[in-house]
Amino acid sequence: MNGLTDKEFWLNYWESKTGLVFSIPDNYPFLSLLKKLAPTNQVKNLLEIGGFPGYYSVWAHKNLKIKTDLLDFVIHPKILHDLEKANQIAEGSVGTIEADLFSYTPVGKYDLVMSNGLIEHFQNTTEIIQKHTQFLSENGILFISLPNFQGLNGWFQKTFDRDNYDKHYIESMDLVYLRNICKNLGLKDIEVYYSGRFMLWLENENKQPAWVQAFRKSTWFTLKVFSKFFPFETKALSPYIVITARA
Repeated sequence: MNGLTDKEFWLNYWESKTGLVFSIPDNYPFLSLLKKLAPTNQVKNLLEIGGFPGYYSVWAHKNLKIKTDLLDFVIHPKILHDLEKANQIAEGSVGTIEADLFSYTPVGKYDLVMSNGLIEHFQNTTEIIQKHTQFLSENGILFISLPNFQGLNGWFQKTFDRDNYDKHYIESMDLVYLRNICKNLGLKDIEVYYSGRFMLWLENENKQPAWVQAFRKSTWFTLKVFSKFFPFETKALSPYIVITARA
């Protein structure tokens, strides 16, 4: 499957994280798009792939009143249940499928299949997107987001956190490349675009030298002000890439 990460990586990743459980705010990334996609397309069920701890599954179950399932290689039930509780839904509201996406055989179809920050961890972009489409119902909606590391944020990652940068397949972060993959897979109503005016982050920034943290913050502040006066999405500054398409 040409994965750039393995199960041990994700176990270590989640164990290193704090603050995973919280009440999901309405301004959480991409919720505004999800609010539009679900009612417009009469979505009755949703599959979130590679999305542990399951923020979108939990939020959609609570706010869109639809059936949601979470598929991931590694799922910690306690963290998910704590997240459900923090968002005032019953434990077990979100269905779980702990499996390798590349060997799992779908047992059901979904009106909306989504992933966020997943496909860029695999070198065969066509294959990972095709694995998403196998879950789509007729006329089902595909929604994928991934980080944009071909701009300033990518330079920060490459310069100050090369290990994290190398966990990402940078070639996948190209709009034309992604659009052509979706077209070749037979998808319709394809939209691929940069999303977000400006954002700058480093994984585990607290482990970086003080000067790196200060440099990141000062750059973030300067360009955040700039983006308020010039509000447009570009390859250089936008933090994300979004794909939407229909089966």
